[in-house]
Amino acid sequence: MTYTVAVRTLCEFTAKRGDLDLRFTPSPTAQEGIEGHAAVRAGRGPGYRSEISLTGQFTELRIRGRADGYDPDLNQLEEIKTFRGDLDAMPANHRALHWAQAKIYAHLLCQDLGLDEIKVALVYYDVIQHKETSMVQECSAAMLEDYFQRQCRLFIDWARQEVAHRASRDQKLEALPFPHASFRRGQRPLSESVYKAARQNRCLMVQAPTGIGKTVGTLFPLLKAAPGVGLDKVFFLTAKTSGRQLALDALAALDPIPSDGSLRILELTAREKTCEYPGQACHGEACPLAQGFYDRLPAARQAAVAAGTLHRSMLRDIALQHQVCPYWLGQDLTRWSDVIVGDYNYFFDGSALLYSLATNNQWTVGVLVDEAHNLLERARKMYSCELNEYDLKSLRRTAPPALKKTLTSLARCWRDTWRDQTASYQAYDQVPIKFQGALLRTGSAITEYLAAHPQDTNSALQRFQFDILHFSRLAEVFGGHSLFDITLRGDDKASDAASSVVCLRNVVPAPFLTPRFAASRATTLFSATLNPWTFYRETLGLPDNTAWVDVESPFEASQLHVRIVPQISTRYQHRARSLSPIADLMARQYRDLPGNYLSYFSSFEYLQQVLDEFVQRYPQIPVWKQARNMSETAKCEFLERFKLGGAGIGFAVLGGAFAEGIDLPGQQLIGAFVSTLGLAQTNPVNEGLRGRMAAAFGHDKGYDYTYLYPGIQKVVQAAGRVIRSHSDQGVVYLIDDRYAQARVRRLLPAWWHVQSE
Repeated sequence: MTYTVAVRTLCEFTAKRGDLDLRFTPSPTAQEGIEGHAAVRAGRGPGYRSEISLTGQFTELRIRGRADGYDPDLNQLEEIKTFRGDLDAMPANHRALHWAQAKIYAHLLCQDLGLDEIKVALVYYDVIQHKETSMVQECSAAMLEDYFQRQCRLFIDWARQEVAHRASRDQKLEALPFPHASFRRGQRPLSESVYKAARQNRCLMVQAPTGIGKTVGTLFPLLKAAPGVGLDKVFFLTAKTSGRQLALDALAALDPIPSDGSLRILELTAREKTCEYPGQACHGEACPLAQGFYDRLPAARQAAVAAGTLHRSMLRDIALQHQVCPYWLGQDLTRWSDVIVGDYNYFFDGSALLYSLATNNQWTVGVLVDEAHNLLERARKMYSCELNEYDLKSLRRTAPPALKKTLTSLARCWRDTWRDQTASYQAYDQVPIKFQGALLRTGSAITEYLAAHPQDTNSALQRFQFDILHFSRLAEVFGGHSLFDITLRGDDKASDAASSVVCLRNVVPAPFLTPRFAASRATTLFSATLNPWTFYRETLGLPDNTAWVDVESPFEASQLHVRIVPQISTRYQHRARSLSPIADLMARQYRDLPGNYLSYFSSFEYLQQVLDEFVQRYPQIPVWKQARNMSETAKCEFLERFKLGGAGIGFAVLGGAFAEGIDLPGQQLIGAFVSTLGLAQTNPVNEGLRGRMAAAFGHDKGYDYTYLYPGIQKVVQAAGRVIRSHSDQGVVYLIDDRYAQARVRRLLPAWWHVQSE
């Protein structure tokens, strides 16, 4: 069996040595990289060839890649690298990796064209100075072939191990039994839909109610389909840590596949949660786990793949046994794992690791998106960025002298962006060109400074650098999918205290996410609340042929009594009149059936108003409330109040920590009151979103896409906390006259039997 490997992957495996060193970062933006390559090619002759697809063979090893360029007049193969900063500061092992790639490409080209010799050039292009530096070696074809074979020999044993692993994995997955005695109601059609989507090479959206076992009901069929459709990897993506654990538990139930190492499972965790030396820079002079990292990586990698399942703690144990960084070991293992469990951002973010690896290595992947109703807001945040002028003012007071002039220039340009603005908030059609230029110059200056002064650990400076580079990347692709707005702070614009917040605010992530869906053979998005599905398909950028399945609920309508209270309005202007009626309603229900209840409100302010009224009128009924910015300990204490045998009403905010993702089965929660329609506040920002939605999808959809659909989704999620199993019984009160409207009722789950009070 032939094993195919990309040139870059081969070289990273065989040619990386020495320390892990991130000082020569961040790299240029994607757009700067494209423009840098184009600038180099523009200076070449008319016969210059670029983006040359090449392949080669060594025993059962197939190597493929795409060379940047070849100048036939000079007989010169060129590997082009864009950079920013001081080229002399580039670590030696980075340069060695670049030479390895260039020589492999040169060998493949000599083989392709029948050349006896060739010039091999590393061309470094400075994206700020717009200047290129070339380093050239003259190589014979025989020397390059010898180099190529030596690199392949270093990799061939690993490749043979990977071929054997893949064969064993696929054989066991084909025979994989369902991990439970039987499917739950609704679980079989869910699994069949996921399996068919993988076979048909299409995306799938599934609305499946809580309680049917969505995690195992999606993982099992996709893994079962993997051998037949040639899946290299399965990515299980979640919005929350709790979702990752559910996935790991479901995978552990596929005994004995994970336990015998036939299925390699990797949990990816954020860098800040895995760093063993917080505050230390990622290079050998500062961190002992970065020193000699690539020298110790092979042994750590081998131990890790032998372990099979690598959740966070196990990955850490192996990393520390071999004295390598746990985070960067995990990053390396993404290439050698079968199932990867991690956050949405690993595939959908602008610099997503898994997406980049999948496209560069031409992997065939299947993607599962858990609690997919969260993806819209999460993706908006991924492709949004704000900069606070106050941060710049603070930084100017502490910045090193070498950066004072650049930061002062940025400050002047920044103030010019809002000098003529009269309103406290205003959206604009474009990002000022001068402001973009000032940000790029500042980012470059900070990069050069940090490269020259690696001992400087000014976290504020590093954070500001990251923010302005992220802003610059988004500014390059600004369009109708986003808003550029400025919010003024301070009443007196002429005072030194006045400042602004500039924001690139994504509204429709579809243009960014569409390539992600295209990179997957089959993406399944599943949630208990994906209604209406066209709203999510359009805003997320799913293909037109995306399949839709609404799985029948396993629960009976008799289990949940849903009551609309149309005589109470929770609109802002009516809230004062709503306080007493809501308090009376909750007290009456509690007296009729004492137990644990959750009461949801649109804001902390409204929550407190009703709570004050309730406590005054019914002091004998126990209550507890969600507070702003609760610690994890406080959140646990809030949930502890719902223990069996307890009784009372917890007050919470709709869309917050206690409105989804919590499990309170049986008598732990017997009812919920939802005193809101969940609509976002009407303000200039949301009205700007509404305008963008209307322009993108039609005038009649602007309001629904901005306010109604996201609001009702939060309501249904909150109500879903009540019925968690087949034996649960409960009640949900939907308090607002608008719940009686037909257009709202259509958005509620079909299995609910809704009555009016």
